[in-house]
Amino acid sequence: MQSVTGQISSPTFANTPYVISADGKPLVLPSVGGITYNVRTGDPAIGWAADHVEPGVSITNTEKPTGSWSPNAGLNTLACAGNEVKVVSGDAKGAKGFVTGKHGGIEHVIVDFPTKVLEKMVVGDKMQIKAYGTGLVLSNYYPDIHIMNISPSLLSKIPAKESKGTIKFPVTHIVPAAIMGSGLGSNHSYSGDYDIQMFDEKIVKKFGLGTLRFGDFVAISDADHTYGRIYKTDAISIGIIVHSDCVIAGHGPGVMTILTSSKGKITPVINKKSNLSHYLKLKKSQ
Repeated sequence: MQSVTGQISSPTFANTPYVISADGKPLVLPSVGGITYNVRTGDPAIGWAADHVEPGVSITNTEKPTGSWSPNAGLNTLACAGNEVKVVSGDAKGAKGFVTGKHGGIEHVIVDFPTKVLEKMVVGDKMQIKAYGTGLVLSNYYPDIHIMNISPSLLSKIPAKESKGTIKFPVTHIVPAAIMGSGLGSNHSYSGDYDIQMFDEKIVKKFGLGTLRFGDFVAISDADHTYGRIYKTDAISIGIIVHSDCVIAGHGPGVMTILTSSKGKITPVINKKSNLSHYLKLKKSQ
């Protein structure tokens, strides 16, 4: 268990505020960063007037890198879902929350706090995470199953079951790897995420993806994340929904990996309660 720190990031835009949707429309929408007051873990990840929005608080480490060594990479690699977060500066000093996800590209760690705590925060407030979970191995299943980005304490709360050399894991949805987009090609899955494309209405309806929520545990079939994210028949990966739906081609709700098996040694079991807000007992937004 190690300490990692970050500051609340400021929302950012490129020189032009427009994003171009997959059907060719120029749009200006709220996106990543900052304190998102009305979107929290457990809320719908679909249907917002937003693009890649991160629920709750988005943090980054702005310390100057030393050569090729980046403090923000340390934050993003070591922080795991379920880790305790403590505010160490500002009016909300002393308040505690939980890591709920990591967002690649922008390289943010996403943290949930109660709404009354969000009201006390400002951009730049600093917080410390007790990072615990990176390097975790399920010794009875290694190397057939790899685990990442989740704390042992959170894992212990999830009603996964062992069955004939496999793990039955509760998920809210099963997603086909064929519609996974942005984030493919990474050489590891120990930080960041990759996106579920939501542009095919028939597939969205078939797999019930219109009901995805922030914090949902989902299974991705035919997906191996052992050494990066690849398509592989019969492989299976489990992840958490970390950011909202998107309008940009190739993008959509983001999934952060927590379990993967190149040999299909994980069996997803549908359980609509399998969400971080349930396991961490987070109070949802009003």
